[in-house]
Amino acid sequence: MATVTLGSIKFNWKGAYNSSTAYAVDDVVSSGGNSYVCIQAHTNQAVGNATAYWNIMSSAGTNGTNGTDLTSTLTAQGDIVYRDGSGLAKLSAGTSGQFLKTQGSGANPVWGTVSGGMLQSTFNTNSTAVSQGSTNYSSGAIVNGQITPSSATSRVLIFAQCYGGFANGTAASRDNDYRILRSIGGSDTEIFETKDIVEFVNNGADIALDVGFSIKDHPNTTSQVTYTVQTRGEGSGWDSYWNQDSIGKSTMLLIEIANI
Repeated sequence: MATVTLGSIKFNWKGAYNSSTAYAVDDVVSSGGNSYVCIQAHTNQAVGNATAYWNIMSSAGTNGTNGTDLTSTLTAQGDIVYRDGSGLAKLSAGTSGQFLKTQGSGANPVWGTVSGGMLQSTFNTNSTAVSQGSTNYSSGAIVNGQITPSSATSRVLIFAQCYGGFANGTAASRDNDYRILRSIGGSDTEIFETKDIVEFVNNGADIALDVGFSIKDHPNTTSQVTYTVQTRGEGSGWDSYWNQDSIGKSTMLLIEIANI
């Protein structure tokens, strides 16, 4: 009968390599992210890919630079990893509103700043009827809208179309003033005013008003901005009515554009 010599019947995990440990055949150790199997019993023989004492079992993964995982390269939220001329590299997070720009084959990507174009838009309609007959600006809005700029350098284009009318008037011309307020965090700033817009009323008949505005503003913020159109009249008895079902609803279009 043949004689079978039983040695190790499985690999023996010994943890991290230690030069003072006596190792036997089939012992397995780790070092530098690699694992090695002992092929000859010994003490104090350094691990290596192919030596008289060790063979490599598995190699550490690599991030292209130092053989460790990507957490050694990506250190902050928003970091991006890419390959440069020799390995993996980090592109730190850019500033708000920038975009990732390729510079073509053989060059590294960079963050770029938008130099023109529309970034976003909001469209707002006021379906609430309001009236104004005072020489003071109305507390209510003919129409308003909100937008949150993506960059403090952006401009906002404001297009407001206001629909209203006078009712039961006598034959005359009437003057109304209009303004646009900008509100950021509850603080109002008048950014536009036009005075003595003349509307004519004929022989007591109702007359429709169609007043439009288009301006450009620089709110210099990335917080929400509210724009509001208000009006005031010449005096009592000159009431104007806005957003009536029979006339139409006022609208406001806000467009954020890059600073050009």
